[in-house]
Amino acid sequence: MTEPLTPAAPAARTGAGPGVVPAQAGPPEGPRRPAEDRGHRIKRRALTLLTIVLLIGVPAGYLVVSAAQSRASGRDKEEKYAATGMTEGWPAKLQRRIYQVPVPVPAEKVAFYETNNWRTSRLYVQFETTPAGLDAFLAGLGTDRDGLVRGKNAISDRAQQITGWTFDGTGVWWGLVNAHPNPAPTQDVMIDLADPDLPMVYVVSHTVP
Repeated sequence: MTEPLTPAAPAARTGAGPGVVPAQAGPPEGPRRPAEDRGHRIKRRALTLLTIVLLIGVPAGYLVVSAAQSRASGRDKEEKYAATGMTEGWPAKLQRRIYQVPVPVPAEKVAFYETNNWRTSRLYVQFETTPAGLDAFLAGLGTDRDGLVRGKNAISDRAQQITGWTFDGTGVWWGLVNAHPNPAPTQDVMIDLADPDLPMVYVVSHTVP
């Protein structure tokens, strides 16, 4: 008699079943960063603060010093001109037109002083210019370099005392009196050509109303 067959046990599964995600491996664990101690933290913050101070404080300090030097230079010029009555800067267009003093462009070291009384009005002007600027100035007066006389002192001692100008020493002086009948202004001109590339011009224009 034949014995009944016993169903075999199911074989063990070696693979993952459908829909099952294999387990993911975690990130490798590296060496852990040690906690920052209090001394190191204070040192790092101090270095950061020092960097900020250097980046901001140094340029600001430079600007303060530069501004102080500029103010000091300005005060020196003001004191220099105040002692003689001269004012640093260009005379107004109206003054230049009335006294017929055509200050050229370019011009540096420009200063002026005006006096008025019941008899005579005067405008004192000084400036440094270029050879072309000098020619333009003389042309504006209606003359040229041929009108200059070497060694001629065209500006009076009184005008020199008022302005503090001196026409001696190492200068190479040329003078010109550009005379006109009143009420047109007359210009007394002195030019220092010690440096031909940077002639220095001094003018006293005076008129009797």
